[in-house]
Amino acid sequence: MNGRAPGRTAASAYRHPAPSTTIVAAGLPADGRVDLTTSYELCRQLNAAHGRTYYFATRFLPRDRRHHVHALYGFARYADDLVDHFDLGWSDVRRRQALEEWSAGFLASLRSGDSDDPILKAVIATVTELDIRHDDLRAFLRSMAMDLTVSRYETYEELYEYVYGSAAVIGAMMLPVLGGRHPDARARAMDLGIAFQLTNFLRDVAEDHLRGRIYLPLEDLARFGVGEEEFQRRRMTPQLRRLLAFEAARTRALYLRAEQGWGMLEPRSQACIRIAHRLYGEILDRLESADWQVFDHRASVPPGRKLRVAARELVRRPHPVPRTVG
Repeated sequence: MNGRAPGRTAASAYRHPAPSTTIVAAGLPADGRVDLTTSYELCRQLNAAHGRTYYFATRFLPRDRRHHVHALYGFARYADDLVDHFDLGWSDVRRRQALEEWSAGFLASLRSGDSDDPILKAVIATVTELDIRHDDLRAFLRSMAMDLTVSRYETYEELYEYVYGSAAVIGAMMLPVLGGRHPDARARAMDLGIAFQLTNFLRDVAEDHLRGRIYLPLEDLARFGVGEEEFQRRRMTPQLRRLLAFEAARTRALYLRAEQGWGMLEPRSQACIRIAHRLYGEILDRLESADWQVFDHRASVPPGRKLRVAARELVRRPHPVPRTVG
């Protein structure tokens, strides 16, 4: 990770927002003391800066739910930035030390029920109020630690072990916010979390390779005759296009299955999750329409399109609760 070109990604002129550490430092009060309101506001700033599509959808949640989404996003983003953000310019050793110290502080805060950390104060409050499973939080931190040691995944099953912690449990953590109490809601929320993550992997193929990682199963590369030289040379080939189309089809199947979960949420939460679902899924459509040019193009949904999708979903009737899920 050290020595990589900071800030700009391999695709287009997109530039990442500032690292979470920088955003938090800039938002701290002069005396450095953080109350719960300030902590939630710092989490909101991380969400607004880094999770633009996710933040957009969150604005359509009831106001009394949004701060919980910001807290969960802040937790995930802060940890991920310690591991990944180009602009930190840290060595692998320093990243590992920072993640381990922050994770240890978080786990201690889980036990005590409070934290002095500017991000974790809000996270602990949300976890406590919503009774979020501690095992899910630990699984997320395990996956973040994997990024410091694992750069390739031989099979989809191995990749699933990573995305279970990095994405599936994030979907599950959202259920208390969204009012998902149906017995099958957790599985469908996990499907959606993984679909979001796999979409990111496809969009960010070039950037991830700059970090030394490939999040596409090596067995799939071999199946389609793709070698790592395509990534190294930033070279699009027919074989790589077929590989990306295959991975997109797998991801779309997860989005389709996740749709069954819409009716398992409280009616006032459904528009938010449908908007996020539609907009993230559309990233795959835009990748495909760009002929899978992941090395010189970063797929995104324009603001005007986001507004049109939101307007359409806001007038839809809530989905009925399904009796059974196939």
